[in-house]
Amino acid sequence: MSYIIFEVKTDDVGNINKLMKDDLVSRQSLLTRDASALDIDKDVSYLKIEGSEEGLEKATDLAEEFGFTKLSEEDAEEINKKILAEEEEAADGMGMIFG
Repeated sequence: MSYIIFEVKTDDVGNINKLMKDDLVSRQSLLTRDASALDIDKDVSYLKIEGSEEGLEKATDLAEEFGFTKLSEEDAEEINKKILAEEEEAADGMGMIFG
């Protein structure tokens, strides 16, 4: 499944909810992470959207209207690796609690 990642300024985080009000976009998989949770020293959040090409195109159009910055493929891959690592750590932690 294809994905895109946007960098969202802290002041614009509320616009993520507006983006999600679109019917097509809301049917995609959306995930947000604060940069600090990914050990990145920036005052931003990251919005990862996975889904159909049509859904990603619509999300990109709306995100640009809200001033979100679409990451390059290289930067998006780096952020995605950090997101996946963070999710894996969380799953490992739950396994130790309930293991």
